[in-house]
Amino acid sequence: MEQDTGEHNTTTSGSEVDEDEKEKWKRPPSSYGSMKSDCESTDEKEEGEEGERPVPVLPEHPAPPGMRYHMMPSESAVSRFTETTQQTKPPGAMVIDTCSADPDELTEDELDDWDEPLYTCSPEPPEPLEMEDFMQTEEDGQPGRLDPEQDLPHIFKSIQSTLTDFSPEELFKFKTSYYTWQPGSVLTQVLQGDLLDFVDKSIEMLGADKALVNTIKTLESMDKKEEAEKLRNQCKKALFRSYLKNILVRKHQIIHEGVVQAGKQSFLNNVYVEPQLSTHGYGGVDPSHEFLPHPPTPLHVPAEDTFVGVNNLFRLQKDDGSPVRTVVTTGIAGVGMSVSVAKFSLDWAEERANRDLHYVIKLSFKSLWFLRNRSNPENMSISEAINYYYSEVKDFKLLDEENTKFLVIMDSFDCYQATLDWQNAPVINDNYTKAHVDVLVVNIIRGNLFRGARLWILGRRAAVSQIPPEFVDAVSELQGFSDEMKDEYLTKRFSNKEVAENIVQHYKRTPTLRILARHPFFCWILATVFDRCFQYQGYGTNPPRLTPFLIHIMIIQTNRRLRFYYGKAENELKWTDAEKKLLTKMAKLAFKMLEKNTNVFFEEDVKELGLSLTEVVVFSGLCTEISPPVSGRRTFSFIHYTFQEFMASLYVFLMFYLESKNILDSSSLSKHFTLGKSPSGLVKCAVGKTLNSPLGRYEMFLRYLCGLLSSACYFTLLRGFLYPHNTPKLTGLDAAQQQLEQAIKTAPAGRVDNLKECLREMIQDDD
Repeated sequence: MEQDTGEHNTTTSGSEVDEDEKEKWKRPPSSYGSMKSDCESTDEKEEGEEGERPVPVLPEHPAPPGMRYHMMPSESAVSRFTETTQQTKPPGAMVIDTCSADPDELTEDELDDWDEPLYTCSPEPPEPLEMEDFMQTEEDGQPGRLDPEQDLPHIFKSIQSTLTDFSPEELFKFKTSYYTWQPGSVLTQVLQGDLLDFVDKSIEMLGADKALVNTIKTLESMDKKEEAEKLRNQCKKALFRSYLKNILVRKHQIIHEGVVQAGKQSFLNNVYVEPQLSTHGYGGVDPSHEFLPHPPTPLHVPAEDTFVGVNNLFRLQKDDGSPVRTVVTTGIAGVGMSVSVAKFSLDWAEERANRDLHYVIKLSFKSLWFLRNRSNPENMSISEAINYYYSEVKDFKLLDEENTKFLVIMDSFDCYQATLDWQNAPVINDNYTKAHVDVLVVNIIRGNLFRGARLWILGRRAAVSQIPPEFVDAVSELQGFSDEMKDEYLTKRFSNKEVAENIVQHYKRTPTLRILARHPFFCWILATVFDRCFQYQGYGTNPPRLTPFLIHIMIIQTNRRLRFYYGKAENELKWTDAEKKLLTKMAKLAFKMLEKNTNVFFEEDVKELGLSLTEVVVFSGLCTEISPPVSGRRTFSFIHYTFQEFMASLYVFLMFYLESKNILDSSSLSKHFTLGKSPSGLVKCAVGKTLNSPLGRYEMFLRYLCGLLSSACYFTLLRGFLYPHNTPKLTGLDAAQQQLEQAIKTAPAGRVDNLKECLREMIQDDD
């Protein structure tokens, strides 16, 4: 049908026009009607020579009722392409419904109201608009441009061309068989319309990926093996992408926090708050403190202009302007590396971001470590390693094709505990050569394997620092939450807005809790603990105590160490002497550092205590490596200075409780058993040490020590972990309380508030 430009051709008889119009409008409207395959174009040319081909009509299917022009949206399903017509029509133009009967039925007044009438019809549609022109941004923006062979038009045309040669009976059988793969769809929707309508509606109902997979399944069920294989080959890139997307959605759609409880799972998209990610990393330790302007050894923090979105990591460029290939992301334990990977993967799978990446493959170092240490280890190629975890990947050579843009995510570098030989490992240049897993890892990071891939390596700084810098294009570091992000996270976690508001207001009553909430892991602890506490009537009258939360950090990270690095199950997390020894000696290290008025330590300090550096700064989750190095040596610290103060107080308490030693009293009297066992004597020494030192030096240490003397901490939380369940309770705590009350009366005005907080840590029992 041609566009109306004025008078009709007077030589055409009315009957011929009517017949032509009837033929043109036989097919119901299709929102994808503008998408014609090559074979369809060929058929149109042949029709001019051999006559018109009759339109196939399904058996016993009623023809659609005649429709007239309406100046309103069509009742047919709206798709991306029909939206394009509405959004891109010329100013003042009129879009005629494709289901209309005859433009002559419009009155002259109606036509005169429009500057330039535009007629479209389904049999002879206008050329389709390319969706990339207005739906997708350029490749350096989000969400990115899909590969043409993975985009919807290619899938649509491939399905259409595969089914074009079916007879009416075969097409009817195909449609009824197709219906069985999607029971939720209405049979009449599947059967209604012709081939283009069917493909259109199936994609709208199921999505392009699922429609493609269901089409192949239906063809195979009809014993159309050749057609199924043809379609599979035409859309092999889309199928591979769909397979990877399904894996990532199943793995990351639900976020697993703590012990998973049935019925209490959370969708990642509902609770996720993106932490700050900087392209300048210094260790990720927050220097904020309740009393001190900065820790004894000042720490560097990145500027806000270095922050980048997680989804934009691979839009960074090197100094020469070329895109980065290998990005390393670090952060302290609990800062959200695993959740950030999950969100990145889910956004790609749901086509929210990075659509220009053809494939995203997750191959963690923990998985490679498992392959390395199997009972019958053997050399293998990297393609075999991929196939081990992605068994459905039949055509690995897709990754070898030129201009293939894909990402390999390799997280948990700290789980790969072998020492890698960066200098002498043999070079491997293809993905099919077998070698030891250590050699494969080295060659992946060198860039010899996965040549076309972007590589994202994640791990704790003390672990990834062994990677030679020449193999890394960019280093990023997760910094945690800003103040606004903390509140957003806690608010998102609760459907009950009143509970969320109470929790946000409650944690802010304790300054140190507000500081520690910078870490997403600690925010989760706050949410979990306060959610339970606010179920008790009257809770929230007093500000929350600090000491229980620091104990939670230590216990949870130690349990994670057993699960993550030693493969223990949830019912096998019983602490052995190794865990008790590790934590006790780390606490001793913290006390020594506090006495020296420093917040950093070095490798020799760890070896002096007989501990493994990897156990302390990587596996424990309680320490990290910081930069720049002090005195040219690798430098480490606890995850926060106030956590170091807590560990120092824990060492003093354990010596007092388990060995009857008051290490704060240097006099000979402290060696006597009865005096050493007195809590009041311990508190007296700690208060004296605090008041005789500059403000802020021992204030938090004293507060944590008083908190540990509370039965809710040492007897309820720590019992069964650092000492047996049958360890007796402390006696004489009333005298220790009186000691604190007396100190409050006589202390300088600037010290009184903290002493009151110490007393509250000792006697408050509402949490």
